[in-house]
Amino acid sequence: MLNLTAENHRVRLNDGNSIPLIGLGTYADPKKTPKGTCLKSVRTAIDTGYRHIDGAYVYYNEHEVGQAIREKIAEGKVKREDIFYCGKLWNTCHPPELVRPTLERTLDILKLDYVDLYIIELPMAFKPGEAIYPLDENGKWMYHETDLCATWEALEACKDAGMTKSIGVSNFNRRQLEMILNKPGLKHKPVTNQIECHPYFTQPKLLEFCRQHDIVLVGYSPLGTSRDETWVNVSSPPLLEDPVLNAIGDKYNKTAAQVALRFSIQRGVVVIPKSFNPERIRQNFQIFDFSLTDKEMKEIEALNKNIRYVEMLMWKDHPEYPFHDEY
Repeated sequence: MLNLTAENHRVRLNDGNSIPLIGLGTYADPKKTPKGTCLKSVRTAIDTGYRHIDGAYVYYNEHEVGQAIREKIAEGKVKREDIFYCGKLWNTCHPPELVRPTLERTLDILKLDYVDLYIIELPMAFKPGEAIYPLDENGKWMYHETDLCATWEALEACKDAGMTKSIGVSNFNRRQLEMILNKPGLKHKPVTNQIECHPYFTQPKLLEFCRQHDIVLVGYSPLGTSRDETWVNVSSPPLLEDPVLNAIGDKYNKTAAQVALRFSIQRGVVVIPKSFNPERIRQNFQIFDFSLTDKEMKEIEALNKNIRYVEMLMWKDHPEYPFHDEY
């Protein structure tokens, strides 16, 4: 696990493909982010050495991600097969007949022939239609009957058609993963489960369950999150101010952020830190020139507070809300 380098830090997926252990997250509030910011950030990331970009249709910037990837291919900086792009199926697109057209639309926006990974973003179906966040006239969420197995079969068909190399899930709990894994006639197992994961929320039980089933964990918010009260639980303290992470950082001449990222990749958890700041994009990648001792790994593991930053409480009455279960 520990012979990771800036040039080679891929881990194998259960379908024979591989995923780079660090990627650039690209979610930012579309209303607060100037046009072109994401484009510049993906360019910077690829120049820095990132080969994995995590995006989604509902981030409203996939056209910028696609443009940056295509520019870097045209420049000869990378080949298409060097790049790993993950796209996501949104909640309003769960009905099986909508899955392929939705992925086709993503490919059209990216102007790419395939994505490397396509995942179900959340296990909760919303009412299909133009509205991404469908509300009724009383401002109540409009949910939709969720059939994760049927949606999964539609993803399998997309993989078989070559539109995506691999398929996975996100924000699934153990029960929801088991529903797919135990599905009669399963063709392709999920290769990944993308979930919140960082030193204050280390997910030991879900990590172990996924290891047993050869599913790679992809950790979002690996540095904690922004302090945006509209969707973040701000009662949990800022991760990067943690004294233990900072003390270990001082020893290696690294930042708390670099220590937190290194901790995750040493556990085999893929990290997708989001940054649109060129200096931090570069800093976040500098995690291959040091490693943490077993003792330091245990010290960081002990920071787990079991508190989520991303709770999605507005949807807690959805029948498939994933976070009622222990894991």
